[in-house]
Amino acid sequence: MLHIKRALISVSNKEGVVELATELQHFGVEIISTGGTYALLSQHNIPVKQVSEVTGFPEILDGRVKTLHPTIYAGLLAVRDNPLHRKQLDDLHIQPIDLVIVNLYPFEKTVSQEHVPLHEAIEQIDIGGPTMLRAAAKNYLFTAVVVNPQRYGMLVNELRERNGAISEETCFDLAKEVFQHTAHYDAVIAKYLAEKNQNHSEAFADTVTVSYRKSFDLRYGENPHQRAALYGNFDNYLKKLHGKELSFNNILDATAAVRLSAEFDEPTVAIIKHTNPCGVGSGDSLVEAYTKALATDSTSAFGGIIVANRPIDMNAAQKMNEVFTEIIIAPEFPPDVLEFLMKKKDRRLLLQMPQRGIPYSGTKPATKDEYDLRSVLGGVLLQSPDNRLLSEEHERVATERQPTDEERRALSFAWKVAKHVKSNAIVYAAHDRTLGIGAGQMSRVDSSRIAVEKARNAGLSLAGSVVASDAYFPFADGLLEAVRAGSTAVIQPGGSVRDPEVIKAANENNIAMIFTGMRHFRH
Repeated sequence: MLHIKRALISVSNKEGVVELATELQHFGVEIISTGGTYALLSQHNIPVKQVSEVTGFPEILDGRVKTLHPTIYAGLLAVRDNPLHRKQLDDLHIQPIDLVIVNLYPFEKTVSQEHVPLHEAIEQIDIGGPTMLRAAAKNYLFTAVVVNPQRYGMLVNELRERNGAISEETCFDLAKEVFQHTAHYDAVIAKYLAEKNQNHSEAFADTVTVSYRKSFDLRYGENPHQRAALYGNFDNYLKKLHGKELSFNNILDATAAVRLSAEFDEPTVAIIKHTNPCGVGSGDSLVEAYTKALATDSTSAFGGIIVANRPIDMNAAQKMNEVFTEIIIAPEFPPDVLEFLMKKKDRRLLLQMPQRGIPYSGTKPATKDEYDLRSVLGGVLLQSPDNRLLSEEHERVATERQPTDEERRALSFAWKVAKHVKSNAIVYAAHDRTLGIGAGQMSRVDSSRIAVEKARNAGLSLAGSVVASDAYFPFADGLLEAVRAGSTAVIQPGGSVRDPEVIKAANENNIAMIFTGMRHFRH
């Protein structure tokens, strides 16, 4: 049990600190403080002593040096049941500090604002605060430490229950929270400075620090027997307006949906299931786009996710309402549309938020992908996001016949979709809609056959269609499958040792084929 007799309070976030200090007064706790916190407590007639009175040394360098003094840190780090430590404190006339209440300069909040100058961000890097926190947390058996203002109420309740003391268990929990907090604080600074000097052509750093705050616990993970939680700033991208809480799988699907919709400038709707598109359509209106997307695979669309890259109007909402969907995502839901869609209690409605530096322009929702991390045995894989589509520098027509303008439009549409389909990915399309999608097969030919079968089951003709493949055709059989289905043009990365064989087959069947010079594997 740790009895609290002396406390050091130095906080950037001063919410609730006056009330806390008032409670500490009732237990006869001596309070030491710094700068603005000292001034605030003094204004409320709370007895408080400046740190400089304790150290005998003034605050200097515009407050950069306040608490960094042996008198403070000996008071924080002394092991009270160590006779040598006790003797040294007595010889140097240093009193122990039993409680530290510190929160840090708001670096994360500062750099979340637009156009913050580097020098201003640097000044929000706290030095003394983290040092005091870590010192107290290390010595948790003899020094309690609070970094989170939401803990003030708990602290006061325990002091009341234990007559001015705190249990060892509570001290340990508070120390654990401190190290989590300071680790996150340093990670945010490291990430910010790395981004300031970002050069994607350079090798990745030798050390990668990743830290996210928990947003909320999820009911379960991919399956009910798995635990799960959401971390980070998902709410900055998608805000839930209505419906049940999001599941683990909902969040994965919604992420895939938003990334796909961001590829299109024209009014476009995509329907997502298990992170793969069931169908994608574009048109002059959202209802037209949705109708095309649904027609690709109306069976698989049941229970899927709809994403639109325009505000949803009533015509589109009424059409979407005819099929059960887990989630509808859009950059805007007008009030009458929102009221109408909210009549289905279980369906989630997610608002896509504009991102800093990438505002929603009315033609294209914003995404701001950061590095992609994937867990593997014993660690993570880190890669830059796949945010490229076509490069004129690498793109070339590999066949004798050039694609027509209509075919080029269709090939561009199919290639945008194929980028977001699990490998092996095959997409049959027209210029404004998908016609058949084959995803995630071990054989590219099997993906093509599945795509053809889905198109036929939907009553869609592939005559005159185009086909996109996320990676090269290793043999001519994949291309010939497209020919038999009725396709007239193909887009694929190229790069196979059998490219000449595939090009020969295309020429023999009067197929136009574009090599993109890049692939879009999605594992």
